[in-house]
Amino acid sequence: MSRPVHVALNLVFLVPGETGGMEVYARELLPRLAATPGLRVTSIVNEVAAADRDAPWNAIDGTVVAPVDARDRRQWVWGEQRHVPRIASEAGADLVHSLASTGPGRLVGGPPRVTTVHDLHYAVAPEAHFGLRGLGMRVLVPAAVRASVRVIADSQSTKDDVAAHIGTPADRIDVVHLATTLPDPSIATAEVALRRSLGLGERPVLLSMAAKRPHKNVEGLIDALAGIPSERRPLLVVPGYATEHEPALRLHAAARNVTDDVRFPGWLSGADVEGLWGLAVAHVFPSFYEGFGLPVLEAMARGVPGACSDRASLPEVAGEAALLFDPSDAASIREAILRLTGDEELRGQLRARGLERAATFSWERAAAETTRTYELALG
Repeated sequence: MSRPVHVALNLVFLVPGETGGMEVYARELLPRLAATPGLRVTSIVNEVAAADRDAPWNAIDGTVVAPVDARDRRQWVWGEQRHVPRIASEAGADLVHSLASTGPGRLVGGPPRVTTVHDLHYAVAPEAHFGLRGLGMRVLVPAAVRASVRVIADSQSTKDDVAAHIGTPADRIDVVHLATTLPDPSIATAEVALRRSLGLGERPVLLSMAAKRPHKNVEGLIDALAGIPSERRPLLVVPGYATEHEPALRLHAAARNVTDDVRFPGWLSGADVEGLWGLAVAHVFPSFYEGFGLPVLEAMARGVPGACSDRASLPEVAGEAALLFDPSDAASIREAILRLTGDEELRGQLRARGLERAATFSWERAAAETTRTYELALG
């Protein structure tokens, strides 16, 4: 019997609760890879992630802690360039898989590499990252990609971006779609309590799980909302952690005279988030650029009818299960909102299509396709 393929997963980037979709990716993919026959997994984590005792990387044998506090961006970079190749070599790994678009460069040694690229914001939507982070990604992502024998992209759209902007041959890039795992719906905060705590009143709620960053185009959504007559206007709720861009969004809502029609409740508990999904009449995602667009898939998986931008990867994820609009045209967004909120039959159709569409994405499939990439990388 041949020995298992030994893969070291570079999780040095992980700061639990602060790394968004990349953390979801790591938490869901890791246990499925660890359970794959013929595969041995070593996780390389930083000191902050190691302290999360309930995390999946602490539930498998073979986790190694790099002396890095990834809350400091410099330590994260140093950890990937210095410690990841060393730890992988000492563990006898056949391959290093970096899960967060960056990873060891070409000249730092260590086993052959695979890198998952989630998006190319720095090239396609540079306003997505503030300050030094954006500058760093311009260097670190191409360096990691060029040092990799194969690249995984979250979508065909991202694959096309990597080929166009970094010059990686398309036959070295594998598309592996993300998936979603829903929590137990019984945890959801009751609608009456949630409406009271967030000041939602009795109005229909339009939910947008868009982060408060320029490329997410919440301004465009506010413009669309302002164009709806007040008697037909739903209440827009945009939850999530505060960013440097949030004050500009609040000013924009005030300038369009819809301050009372928009809520920015900040970071919410999982129970409150599920409660919002449950009471929302629809979900709208107006982003100019996404490498995948998990909120669109999450809405479909919950049976929440939705509309999203027709840009980048979003049509690829939504298929025929959501309304598409031009994110640069407030009238196009407004029309989609009015159709969603005003047509119960349409909402029912989208709900059914969404559930069917969401069922085609699974973490088991993602793990199997990732394992195939490892085989090609070592082939």
